[in-house]
This record gives sequence, structure tokens and C-alpha cells, in this order.
Amino acid sequence: MRRLVIALLAATALGACTMMPHYERPQSPVPNRWPADTPAPAAGAVAAPGAGAAPPIVSADQIGWRDFFIDPRLQRLIVIALENNRNLRIAVLNVSASEAQFRIERGNLFPAIAATGSGLSERLPANGGIPLGGAGGSSGNALVPSGAGATTFRYYTAGIGFTNYELDLFGRQRSLTTQAFEQYLAQGESRRSTQISLVAEVASDYFAVLADEVLVKITQETLQSETESYQLTQAMYAHDTTTLLSLRQAESAVDAARASLAQYQRQLAQDGHALTLVLGQEVPADLPSGKDLSAEGLLAAVPEGLPSELLTHRPDVLGAEHTLRAANANIGAARAAFFPEIQLTASGGTASGRLNGLFRAGTGTWTFAPTITLPIFNGGQNVANLDLARIEKNVAVAQYELAIQTAFREVSDALSARGTYVEQRHAQEALVAADAEAVRLAQMRFRSGVDSYLATLDAERSLYSAQQGLVSVRQAELANRVTLYKALGGGWQQNTTSGG
Repeated sequence: MRRLVIALLAATALGACTMMPHYERPQSPVPNRWPADTPAPAAGAVAAPGAGAAPPIVSADQIGWRDFFIDPRLQRLIVIALENNRNLRIAVLNVSASEAQFRIERGNLFPAIAATGSGLSERLPANGGIPLGGAGGSSGNALVPSGAGATTFRYYTAGIGFTNYELDLFGRQRSLTTQAFEQYLAQGESRRSTQISLVAEVASDYFAVLADEVLVKITQETLQSETESYQLTQAMYAHDTTTLLSLRQAESAVDAARASLAQYQRQLAQDGHALTLVLGQEVPADLPSGKDLSAEGLLAAVPEGLPSELLTHRPDVLGAEHTLRAANANIGAARAAFFPEIQLTASGGTASGRLNGLFRAGTGTWTFAPTITLPIFNGGQNVANLDLARIEKNVAVAQYELAIQTAFREVSDALSARGTYVEQRHAQEALVAADAEAVRLAQMRFRSGVDSYLATLDAERSLYSAQQGLVSVRQAELANRVTLYKALGGGWQQNTTSGG
């Protein structure tokens, strides 16, 4: 038994060897700095919330979503989604499954020790010369005397041991264990990526609902205004102070507003359903009061002037690197297949022909059966497996570089859009103010009989279109800031001090 223990310790020491290639992270295929924001806000324009503030000390991936999404109603919706969303629940379960797979693979590094007990009762015929245990017995070391009568033999054993334990001299099992561990880590990053996407999706759907509510309100106000104008035109036509054409134009404006109202009400309901789906439950009625779409302070500032190497903090990039490390470990397992495989089977215990004498003195027994297998010819399978492992690593390298390039583009696009959205929003606000004044003047001219209703109709249509455009720009601006926060790797922490 002492020799067996010494042999196991020596095997463990030798098993520390591995044939995995030394891992080196590939060079980043993108510049170290982001493209400059395009273009800067014009002189005199009001900066976006937080745009002129000093860059925070922490990077975006360290800013918790509670610190970025300031609106209390939105915060509550994100909490509900994190608790109930099925996609996130699937991602968490996939992590648990991957962790269990890693523990299964790690168990192969150790011998599977089991206690066993067996009993054999066998009646032999009276033809002599038949070994104990019969034709299928494994313990026959005695013969039935020739010419003797039929005899019944009994044999009992009890012991502890292991079977087919592979000495990991060349690191095959350790490489496979490392591969499983890296795959487990990759699943963990996939869960983080799913959570970031979920937080961003809740915010985007919430802003879509806010925008729909504003559009419904604007359309209702427009319908009311057009209805009043139609009633006024109808009265003027009854007194022969306007034409039938003006009356029909006013009527068409009312019908157009009614159609738009039905469209936006339908859109509001559908976007509400989308929000319900991402939440995983119905939107509760006891939500805290929130802010309007046009209100400042819905979102906090996103850090500026950070190096592009921060992309390596993104969970999808980290997941791609763990997949690359797993492919690198698989090469070690493929290399080890070219070398001898040594397996041990050993056990120790007691054996007796009588059950009550199983643990008496002198019944001790042990077995030790090492086997070695040296591959000589297998039709080139080992060479093909090694080639496949190397190709899969090259694929993983390309996927890792592609993940970085994709992330760089996402951040660059969001940065480039940030300044232009601010400019566009201010221009759209000025357009709404100008169109509102044009409507006021056109209505005065029509009611004074100076101009036809066509000028009023055109002015009202322009105002309505400008108001719709302002809502769309504001929603797109908020969505872009959420995209930038997500692209920089933010959104998986609840706050700046603890993970979510």
C-alpha cells in the first residue's frame, strides 16, 4: 500500500506537465484612440446634459446602471426585467450548466475511488477438472477433484480501489480541464453581455413608450385644433365668408389628424407590449413617477476621452478571448494524444470462502494492474485532430479580432452621432418655434379674410411634422446615449461599488 501511495504521488507530480502552447493575447486590430466626435456643437448652443462636465474617473464599464439611468421609474422597470426576463434566466442557467461541465471534466484528474463488495456462490458438476468459479468465474484457483460429487463453492470479497485511472503524464486531462474552465468563463461573460443588452433594451423600449405618449398627446392637441378650425370654417361658410374648398380642406385636416391618432395609439399599445415582453411580466401600476421625454437628467453623462483598449473590458470581447484560450488548451490535448497513455487499476481488501470469515486475519488481498497504450497507427486521426485544433484556434483568433473591430465601430458610431444629435435637436426645436409662429399668423390672416385656408393648412401640417420630428430626434438622442453606454461595456453593475 505504501508503494501504491508513492506511485500515485509521483504520478501527480508528473501530471503537472502540459503540452498546451503558451498563450499570448493577439494584438488589437484597432487604433488606440476613438475618432473625434463630429462635429462639435455650434457656438451658443446649449450643451447636452453632462456633455461639458469633466470626465469621470471611472470608465463606462464601471458605472452601474443605477448611476446612469437616473429616472426612478426606469430604474424600477430594469429591476423587474433583471428578476423576470427569460433570456437572462436562460443565460444564467447556461452558466450553471457550463460550470457543472467543468466540474465533470476536472473530476477526471483524480481517481474515482469506490468501495466494493461481492459474493459468488457456484455449484459445479461432478465431472472433475472444472476450476473454481466455472467457465465465467474470475477467482478460480482450485479444481474440483476428479470423480468427486457435485460441489458448491462460495467466495466473498470486500475492498476499496479505483479502475482505469489515467496518469496525466502529458497533460491531456489538464488541457481538457482548462478548456472546460475557459468555456465556463466564456458563458459567464455571455451572461454579462445578455444583462447589458437587457438593461439597454428596457431603456430603449421605455423611451419608445414615452415618445409614443408624447406623439399621442401632440396628435390629440392637433385634432382638437383642427376640429375647432373646421367648426370655425363651417360657420364662415354658412355666412358666405369662405369657400367650399376651404371647408373641405379643413375637413380633410381633421380626418388626417384622426388617422394619425389611431396610428400612434396602435404604436403605443405595441411598444407597451414589447416592454411587457422584455420585463417578463405586466407593467405594474404602482411604478414611481417618472420624467417626461423632454426632461433633462434622464441619463447621466458617458465618460469621454478614454482609450480604445477599454474594449477589452466588454463581456463579448472577454468571452471571445476565453473561447480563444479554450481552443489553445485543446491543442495541448491533441498533442498529448501522440504519447503513451498509462492507466492504473488497483484495489485492496479481504477475500474469504465464508462470509463470517471475510474480515479475519490472513484474508487480506490486493491487486495492481497498470496498462500502457502507445499509439502506432490510427489512420492519421491524431494528426487530423491536431490540425483541427490549430485551425479552430485560428478561427477563434479571427473571431476575437472581429469582436474588437465590431465593438470599436459601435463606439465610434455612437460617438460620431452624439454631437450631431445635439445639433439636430436644437435645430428642430427652433423649427417647431418658427412653425408655431407661422400657424398663428396664418390663422389670423384666414380669419381676417386676407388669405385662403390653404396657407393655414400648410402651416399646421408643417408644425405637426416638426413636432413629430422633434420627438423622434429626442428619442434617437437618448437611444444613442444608451447605445454608447452599452458599447463601452456599461450596464452590468447595479452601482459603482457592487456588481449586479
